Amino acid sequence: MSDFKFLEPKNLKEACELLSKHGEKAKLIAGGQSLVPLLTGRYIQPEYIIDLKNLRELDYIKENKNYIKIGAMTTHRTLETYPAIKKRFPVIVDAEHRIAHLQVRNWGTVGGALSHGDPGGDLFPPLIALEAKVKTMSTRGEKEIPIDGFVVNIFTTVLEHDEILTEITVPYSEPHSAAAYHKESIEEGDAPIASVAAAITLSEDGKTIKKARLVLGGVGATPIIAEKAAKTLLGKKADDKTATEAGEVAMKEADPTADVLGSAEYKREIVRLLTRDMILLAVKRAK
Repeated sequence: MSDFKFLEPKNLKEACELLSKHGEKAKLIAGGQSLVPLLTGRYIQPEYIIDLKNLRELDYIKENKNYIKIGAMTTHRTLETYPAIKKRFPVIVDAEHRIAHLQVRNWGTVGGALSHGDPGGDLFPPLIALEAKVKTMSTRGEKEIPIDGFVVNIFTTVLEHDEILTEITVPYSEPHSAAAYHKESIEEGDAPIASVAAAITLSEDGKTIKKARLVLGGVGATPIIAEKAAKTLLGKKADDKTATEAGEVAMKEADPTADVLGSAEYKREIVRLLTRDMILLAVKRAK
């Protein structure tokens, strides 16, 4: 690990000023679960590390009548066990259960994980399916960004070098709605072979699908919104046949590459099966 200067801002304003001052020579550290391996492997060699861990102003979960706001310094474990998240968004709990291991979830932060920009990151598919937004802060002011455009390439986000991700807003779904997520991996907590999130809204009688969003993780340079597969669900019966047909379309929308986890064909097959299963689970929850 190369030498660097460790900076500890007292508040968000000071953190933004330090990041603006040092620019691309600086890296932010929150929980460090993504950054430290990069430092120890010398994949990055910043001159400055700006520590956000003591910024308690970014550690919160706030409920509103229309949405929940999650501060970027909220740990995975807090999000996983928070009562309102478990009640309103069990799909987020689905994802949190599958992030690494308990020790990592106790220390790693939501904002740090998203800023890392891993297209296989467990939180991206459910948050995209739920149409979440993220807020960023810099000395130039605040911005709000739909999370479905946040990752633009492998480990690359729309964050400018002087911006800090500060908050995630997740809107409440309309009635008769639910979502589900699952990741297929070699071992629990590992990187995904493929993952799928499905968000479904049913008709009032619960028989047909009124609205759908399907998001694929780990099978492209960014999380993939499977728009064609989602369209096949609209107006159809909420049954196994409909879900199976959507899985067939979703596997064609995936863009995986072969690696040590499996061939491209194998990953598409995982997408097909997971898409079907997550649609059916979301339908069951919505009913």
